[in-house]
Amino acid sequence: MHATLADVIADTAQNSIEAGARHVTLSLVEDGTTIAVRITDDGKGMDEATQARAFNPFYTEPGKHDRRKVGLGLPILKQLCEATDGTVSLKSRKGVGTELSYSFSATHIDLPPMGDIAEAILMLFNYPGDFDLAFTHRKGTEEYSISRLELADAVGGLESAEGITLAKEFLEAQEEELQGAR
Repeated sequence: MHATLADVIADTAQNSIEAGARHVTLSLVEDGTTIAVRITDDGKGMDEATQARAFNPFYTEPGKHDRRKVGLGLPILKQLCEATDGTVSLKSRKGVGTELSYSFSATHIDLPPMGDIAEAILMLFNYPGDFDLAFTHRKGTEEYSISRLELADAVGGLESAEGITLAKEFLEAQEEELQGAR
């Protein structure tokens, strides 16, 4: 089980990167009553049969995991959404891409803490591969957006310790500003 919502978000967005997506969009919206996440990608997508099994804990995509035959990410997500009066929706087309949307009741007693969103996004931005990930976080009426390529360009790349440190400071500052807005 994930300790925070940031872990859940990172885990589900990582699936898009691993599916060979070149463009991923990730939005996180907090409106006071609901926390909603939407991830879209242009990865390999899934056929109808795979989609039908995606939330089955005893199924995982063949070849995705070397030593296990189960995939618990989406089943655990579905369980968490249901336990917190939320929803989950998966739409995908083979060869086109996937859209995963999920939400939670922001005031539900069983909702895990938000966790470190800046760290989760930085981890996704540092994932290896040739892709761009555009992230938007909105809380109430305030929001910020940044893409992997924009941030890498602004900090001189995400390959050096200095670039990673600057990227983390930027993301942390954006999150702090957003959390201060009411």
